[in-house]
Amino acid sequence: MEKPVISGKTKVCGVIGDPIEHSMSPVMHNAAFAELGLDYVYVAFHVKPEGLEQAISGLRGFNIEGLNVTIPHKIAVMALLDEIDPLAEQIGAVNTITNREGYLKGYNTDASGFLETLTEQGTDPAGKQAVVMGAGGAARAVCFSLARSGARLAILNRREELDWAVKLAREVSATFGGEIPAMELNEANLAKVTDGAEIVVNTTSVGMIPRADSTPLPTRYLAGKPVVFDIVYNPEVTRLRREAAAAGCVAIGGLDMLVRQGAIAFEMWTGQKPPEAIMKREALRVLEGK
Repeated sequence: MEKPVISGKTKVCGVIGDPIEHSMSPVMHNAAFAELGLDYVYVAFHVKPEGLEQAISGLRGFNIEGLNVTIPHKIAVMALLDEIDPLAEQIGAVNTITNREGYLKGYNTDASGFLETLTEQGTDPAGKQAVVMGAGGAARAVCFSLARSGARLAILNRREELDWAVKLAREVSATFGGEIPAMELNEANLAKVTDGAEIVVNTTSVGMIPRADSTPLPTRYLAGKPVVFDIVYNPEVTRLRREAAAAGCVAIGGLDMLVRQGAIAFEMWTGQKPPEAIMKREALRVLEGK
């Protein structure tokens, strides 16, 4: 892989967020650009909430090809775009923007990234009972993509943010129909909703570094669960994923979802399929501190 030469012809993509220093998107995308010989560069932009409107004006003004959007801008950015993809509109969050001669369209590749990762592991959610732990931005993408695919849902969230789960359940139900229970994330409710569950998804930060010894789902609730998907990717193999694999589950990690959603955005901007294995390799190098 040759080192890219940046010139006046180089096209720019990037990611905006606050904070943004931790993002692995630059190493993933720049490795993919280099592998395919594309004259692109990907940059992380630190944008505070009060600077978001100016940043989107800059996207048009500098003719940047596209952006990824991360916390805390995924909702606020929607009002600044020319068009929102229907799925992103349903979810209520945008994480990818395309720029076509100043016309900005927003998408949610988190949802597609999650669902494609799940199906690539051999699981079709249609008709299955799914339990989602968490009710934040990532949970919205997961819940809407599962419901859209025909899964039956239950949503659990910690007590101090239970209203988020109630609101999310109401919105998903209004869009797709059906009754979706929203409960406090505790052992009694886990025992109730995981009995018979076929897909369990963790969208909380439990198990993320520096608390890698934590898990949102005690081992006794893993038996008989065909699929456990932990969207945490740092560490790459979380305690939940390790224990799920030991219990005989299909244990899916968040890094695959991160790479897949990035690959979908990459193809939107460039029209080419990226080398996902190389994107994942570079992300792993960062995670492992190499």
